[in-house]
Amino acid sequence: MAYTYKYPRPAVTGDCIVITKEENAKVLLIQRSDEPYKGAWAFPGGFMNMDESTEQCAIRELEEETGLKVTDVCQIGAYSKVDRDPRGRTITVAYLAIIDKAICVVGQDDAAKAEWWPINSLPHLAFDHDEIVSDAITLYHKILKL
Repeated sequence: MAYTYKYPRPAVTGDCIVITKEENAKVLLIQRSDEPYKGAWAFPGGFMNMDESTEQCAIRELEEETGLKVTDVCQIGAYSKVDRDPRGRTITVAYLAIIDKAICVVGQDDAAKAEWWPINSLPHLAFDHDEIVSDAITLYHKILKL
């Protein structure tokens, strides 16, 4: 069934922020291999397929870009600033996954690298991910009652 819409439609992405429960908590980041922000650090994430939810998208992209499989995520929020992605109008829904400890990850797909970073020593992040990580850390502390 084809539809024609009078109004343009934005792209939708899903991002997955993974934080460990370790005493010195770590955050999983990927180094982007493609523009925009080639070489910059960001969260695993990407464009939603037409047959999946934003949650399924975030979980799929995490596995595709790092090899890490998770099933339990909690929505952090939706991020929709008009200029958040230089490729065009893009809305992302970000999810938090909390795991016990850092495990081996490998940059795959469009991620040049995947690495764990100390939660208190993160690099500057691509897109609006600095804002998102702040919200993720707040939710992390709330969930773990820290």
